[in-house]
Amino acid sequence: MTMKPRNSVPTGKMAIAPSLSKAHQAGFTLLELMVVVGIVAILAAIALPAYTGSVAKTNRKAAEGCLAEYANYMERYYTTNMRYDQDTSATPVANTLPALDCASTQQTGSSYTYTVPTLTASTYTVQAAPQGVQATRDKTCATLTLNQVGTRTVSGSGTLAQCW
Repeated sequence: MTMKPRNSVPTGKMAIAPSLSKAHQAGFTLLELMVVVGIVAILAAIALPAYTGSVAKTNRKAAEGCLAEYANYMERYYTTNMRYDQDTSATPVANTLPALDCASTQQTGSSYTYTVPTLTASTYTVQAAPQGVQATRDKTCATLTLNQVGTRTVSGSGTLAQCW
């Protein structure tokens, strides 16, 4: 008399059962799928604010560079005319900010507008005011300014160390 092992599959009608159980095990359950969706949602909730903060900081640093370019322009203008506000021709022409490449919409122009709110013969202040999405993302620093002696200021609640 030979003994059958206990775990052997009997022949006949029950032989179909193992193939059905393998078919049911071939995919993900809804619970497993929901766990993966939950993990992805948590990662996105952490990553998205960090990403938008980095984009705002990058735009701000680019605007600071553009302010430095405008300050260089103002110093060159002063070297040529011995004043910031107008040239020294027979009919003086007021100095206006040129359209520098750094202020184009491909660079920082879609995030900041550049103006000279203070312009006299011996002083100037160049200002970069955030606009659009940048204005809502970067309330800590807000408007950046630079003057003829190199003094930097911010209009937001942040410090110079945080913003410049």
